[in-house]
Amino acid sequence: MMTERLQRITEVPKLPPRRREGHKGDYGRVVIVGGSPGMIGATALAANAAFRGGAGLVTFAAPRTIQQGVAVLCPCATSIPLECDEQGAVTPAGLRQVMTAARQCDVLAVGPGMGVGAPQQEIVAAALEQDRPVVLDADGLNNLARIEDWPARRRCPLVLTPHPGEFSRLTAQSITHVQGNRAQVAVDALRKWTDGATEEDPALVVVLKGAGTVVTNGRRFYVNDTGNPGMACGGSGDILTGLVAAMIGQSFELFDAACLAVRVHGHAGDLAAAELGEVSLMASDLLDYLPQATKDAVG
Repeated sequence: MMTERLQRITEVPKLPPRRREGHKGDYGRVVIVGGSPGMIGATALAANAAFRGGAGLVTFAAPRTIQQGVAVLCPCATSIPLECDEQGAVTPAGLRQVMTAARQCDVLAVGPGMGVGAPQQEIVAAALEQDRPVVLDADGLNNLARIEDWPARRRCPLVLTPHPGEFSRLTAQSITHVQGNRAQVAVDALRKWTDGATEEDPALVVVLKGAGTVVTNGRRFYVNDTGNPGMACGGSGDILTGLVAAMIGQSFELFDAACLAVRVHGHAGDLAAAELGEVSLMASDLLDYLPQATKDAVG
């Protein structure tokens, strides 16, 4: 049973109205690292979602071999063609490009479509060891699970956004157990990963996706009530990655950013399902309904 010190949150913050004199530099510089041969769509979905979530500037970093293909799918984003080998794996020179980009952004999102392997694990480890906020999703999480004692290496504020399968790999618990105790396992895992941390240490937030997505920072938790089964399709998580990064880039602290992003994401899915139905809904549809969902989130 959860301790009394854990506070359940039922209201999420609102997006502030835009100042008339605001400019793109005011609303966050997001860098998204991902993509691999055969998986170019994930990075593009995350980049487009970051724009729909309000980010002022979005850059994606993808292997040179696929960079142009990703760029066609997200024309508003700038891009970094990462140096890679003949198989499309990022080289040490490409890793240096990622770290240079990290120093110039407000938030780094790592993982959509990046694949799993030693070069990708080096990118994830390097992201953990720098000081910009990081959102880890998809293969970012699958690579994280292969990094020994990753919590000890972490120096960045970090949001993890696993679905139950990814959470199972991170915690060595069965999916059945995870699904039967969603809020509890999310809180327990976060507290384990931050054991010994002080209030001065960078924040860590877990977003356990699924029906009733759970968001927790170990002191507070939120269970989302938006969304529907039509969103259970490839690419939906990449949309959420971009949204979380966008909210962090707009100066929300990590827990609030994650709660707001989760709610807006689910609301967009509900708007899409109301018009298109749940069966035919696909992830790219969410981009079309994010403007209304984001508008509804403005206070």
